[in-house]
Amino acid sequence: MPRHLLLLATIASATIIFAATQTKAGPLADAAARAEQQANSGDVAGAHETLRKAVGDFSQTLPFAIGKAVFVEAAPAGFAMYDPKPDPVFKGGETLVTYVEPVGLTWKEASDKGKLETRFTVDFDILNPKGEVLASQKAFGDFTFKGYQRNQEIYATLRIDVAGAPSGDYVLRYRFNDINSGRSASVDQPFKISGP
Repeated sequence: MPRHLLLLATIASATIIFAATQTKAGPLADAAARAEQQANSGDVAGAHETLRKAVGDFSQTLPFAIGKAVFVEAAPAGFAMYDPKPDPVFKGGETLVTYVEPVGLTWKEASDKGKLETRFTVDFDILNPKGEVLASQKAFGDFTFKGYQRNQEIYATLRIDVAGAPSGDYVLRYRFNDINSGRSASVDQPFKISGP
């Protein structure tokens, strides 16, 4: 095949591949393009709402998971507004405080007219380094969120009192249970209890 025909065939193939990827961009890319048009025409609030709805809809397709779990110095002021504990070492009697962001929660219609609702419970286990469960509690946390849209800025502040536990290494395991879908997700947080 002559070189110029080979070059034309390569360009044609690349164009077809590019066009195919453009048509498969999906709802998030479509919403981003729509929001950009809205913002450019001066409808900033509309652009923000378009993106927020698209992310909420997309989140319904994600597997339920834990996006972030960190030990914190104190209860956070709000979503992503926390001070992480520099290391997972606690003095005897110190309360363990964890900030957790669940991802992919399922929303359903609430009994309140026009509102949506999501709900999850949290179980915990405390394990030793061998994986043996030393303490456990089911549904020690129970969280319900209601609103007019699928809010993605949801977090839980969890506190565990380990007063009386001897010095040593441990693992704190949280299991989040999405009530609406029946799905669960777990996260492990290794920690150490130092002397008194």
